[in-house]
Amino acid sequence: MSDIIIKTPEQIEGIRKSSQLAGQSLVMIEEFVKPGVSTGFLNDKIEEFVRSHGAIPATIGYNGYPKATCISINEVVCHGIPGKDQILKDGDILNIDVTTILNGYYGDTSRMYAAGEISDKARRLIDTAKHCLNLGIQQVRPGNYIGNIGFVIGRYAKAQKYSVVYEFCGHGVGLEFHEAPQVDHIARKNTGDIMQAGMTFTIEPMINEGRASTRVDKADGWTARTSDGKLSAQFEHTILVTTDGYEVLSDVLGEYK
Repeated sequence: MSDIIIKTPEQIEGIRKSSQLAGQSLVMIEEFVKPGVSTGFLNDKIEEFVRSHGAIPATIGYNGYPKATCISINEVVCHGIPGKDQILKDGDILNIDVTTILNGYYGDTSRMYAAGEISDKARRLIDTAKHCLNLGIQQVRPGNYIGNIGFVIGRYAKAQKYSVVYEFCGHGVGLEFHEAPQVDHIARKNTGDIMQAGMTFTIEPMINEGRASTRVDKADGWTARTSDGKLSAQFEHTILVTTDGYEVLSDVLGEYK
């Protein structure tokens, strides 16, 4: 617990503004997500939007990562590298993940999109992943265990016959890109750190249609795919622990008011 940064009101306001900008970029890009569009184009539009609002994309150059976003299609779980030659096809599902640095503060969020008409099984997976995030957020309050976020997510995903990725997790965010605590999306009940008001972290469950395990492409060292080639879906928000519950800092659509 000692490594977890409890943010000041001034810091919280900075993290809120950065998180809102990241969320706004995901709303802005939706109209451009359609078959025939390249993920490189989507990446460039988001980078332009973020920079035009006085911020920079946190991922560029982070441990050598080359782009302003992560765009993960179909069986790609996370860290998909966008490119001009990667063209969306009808029926593709994709996650776009954006982290902004605005006035030194970090905001991190991602969501799923559909290119054209998608299958019923893909839609059900997306809906389940979003509900898993919602269940995790509802566990956020002072005095509760971090592990209970993963406990409720894992329980629900299993009931829906899906698996939860365990090789990637949520994390503290705000003053740095990745801070303590680690937020696992599958965990035992009443385990982990105790939440305190002023903590900020992401919840970002990755839900797989098949097996939970992943493999990272050797060619780029980033792109993580499901080990069985089946679909994966993910939603992510940056959350503040308040004195009596939570605030979803990256929620720009009013879904958590």
